[in-house]
Amino acid sequence: MRRFAALYTALDETTSTLAKTGAMTAYLREAPPADAAWALSFLSGRRPKRLIRTALLQRWAREAAGIPEWLFDESYQQVGDLAETISLLVPDHGTSRDESLDWWVRERILALRDMDEARQREAVEATWRELGGRERFVFLKLITGAFRVGVSEQLVIRAVAAVSELPEEVVAHRLMGGWEPSAEFYEQLVARDTRDADRSRPYPFYLAYPLEQEPDALGTPLEWQAEWKWDGIRAQVVRRGGSVFVWSRGDELMAGRFPEVEESARLLPEGTVIDGELMPWRDESALPFALLQRRIGRKAVTRKILTEVPVVLVAYDLLEFGGDDVRGRPLEERRTLLTSLIRALPASSAFRLSPVVSFESWSELVLAREGSRDRAAEGLMLKRISSPYGTGRRRGDWWKWKVDPYSADAVLIYAQPGHGRRAGLFTDYTFGVWDGEQLVPFAKAYSGLTDEEIREVDAFVRRHTIDKHGPVRVVEPLLVFEIAFEGLQRSSRHRSGVAVRFPRMARWRRDKVAADADSLETILTLLGAAERGRNA
Repeated sequence: MRRFAALYTALDETTSTLAKTGAMTAYLREAPPADAAWALSFLSGRRPKRLIRTALLQRWAREAAGIPEWLFDESYQQVGDLAETISLLVPDHGTSRDESLDWWVRERILALRDMDEARQREAVEATWRELGGRERFVFLKLITGAFRVGVSEQLVIRAVAAVSELPEEVVAHRLMGGWEPSAEFYEQLVARDTRDADRSRPYPFYLAYPLEQEPDALGTPLEWQAEWKWDGIRAQVVRRGGSVFVWSRGDELMAGRFPEVEESARLLPEGTVIDGELMPWRDESALPFALLQRRIGRKAVTRKILTEVPVVLVAYDLLEFGGDDVRGRPLEERRTLLTSLIRALPASSAFRLSPVVSFESWSELVLAREGSRDRAAEGLMLKRISSPYGTGRRRGDWWKWKVDPYSADAVLIYAQPGHGRRAGLFTDYTFGVWDGEQLVPFAKAYSGLTDEEIREVDAFVRRHTIDKHGPVRVVEPLLVFEIAFEGLQRSSRHRSGVAVRFPRMARWRRDKVAADADSLETILTLLGAAERGRNA
């Protein structure tokens, strides 16, 4: 645990990708296989779910520190991070039990799941006594389900590749799919024999970069294929060994959630892997993403929901054909094979070939892109026809060219502290729009400001707080921000009646006062126009 906590600190204190990779590589070279497996699990985002209610942890910490509730709350508001607050307040006994990370995870973290409250408290307080401040902080992050550290999946892959001296694509493939952290798994991960693709395992997804220039800078249109950028769930369908597996880009096996897709996939030839987008679909056209949310997270679906929200896989790439990995072949060749596979399926199948957007000039494509939202698409994908299917996010061959976002001017009304590097600063904001003479919450956002602007808003929040609700501050409605977002949908769960997709702060409107902010009526008008466009 001590060594893993030191790794966490090293990763948290630098923004250098080279330094992050070096720190992980050094750790993996020295860690026992079981510890290395747990570290990779946590670093790649497979943190355990919250094991103990935060209210209990706060009470135990207050009593251990011998302080009243108001003082704990004030400390929490100042620090802004629960794990850090508790690790600072709980008395340090000057001892540090130096067990392996594997031991701490199995004996003191995962074991909490099977304990009653009294035994949980006993185990947690024993751990606080046995760990130093940095190790205690990491322990708390893990048991609260809040463990996050600024490393990308690609950096984790790079570190393992450096230790094992294996190609990054081999490591990436082995880290895909469902795996349990263990010494055996780690030894297989770094094994030199690369003939180990198992039956269910998907391939690493190839990701596109946002287009950073005008499309004509990419050269002649003849070198490029354009497709709609669908607004669904990126997925791979694997047909091997007589079975079908549907994997999300988040590395989650979605067994049973999209039975119509699984049923159709059983008609594919053995040794087929298709990359595409799970989409709500009816009458040969896409439906709004909001409908798909009714199916997300369901372990099983009823006949009613299958009828109301039919789903297809819009297929746009072929990764395995006849049991052979075809990712290295040109897109043009993969597309030809994919087309033949999809067209061989019955018309009633839940597979659709992602249509290619025809264009002879970039100006034609500009016009096509403007109609993206009418197709429930976010814009266009541009893919070089000679490109292989890569691993992770790479520049040059695949670009996403999204339509300009919607935007509205809204007033900052609530703020609360951020997490991790932003702990101690008010960085998570709620914005309101006018409904008559009242401001109603419209969107939450925490990205889009510079570090200097964040510090300025933080100082404003501290000076202009008019009420408190736990860590949330109610502030004077004075600051106006332009909020950009990708879409709107009606929602009975929100006071405004509207839910916003992917909101972020586009800019601080210092030139406006609160009275200049947009109204809910304006937002509803925008929503109505979007709905009419989709239904046209």
